[in-house]
Amino acid sequence: MNKIDVISIDQLVSQVEGNIVSDMNGEKVMLNVTNGKYYNFGILGGEIWGEVEEGISIRALVTKLVDRYEVREKECEEQTLAFINQLAKEGLIRLHE
Repeated sequence: MNKIDVISIDQLVSQVEGNIVSDMNGEKVMLNVTNGKYYNFGILGGEIWGEVEEGISIRALVTKLVDRYEVREKECEEQTLAFINQLAKEGLIRLHE
């Protein structure tokens, strides 16, 4: 994981390799081989996980989510940044400046 103190909406984010991901009844579950932890991303978290596979800016991710769901942009931005921050803390994603 990159050590970035504050995550910016303009940062690029991408998955860290080495995770085993499966779809269980529409929800994404993952085993991190490095730390041995299991994660359940749920449906929306799984969708976000899929979007960051190849790398995407957080701003573009928020735009996609606002277009797909009935959610205010500010709320979506806050929730997405919180989720991305948690993924970063767990070492599951890379943040690029």
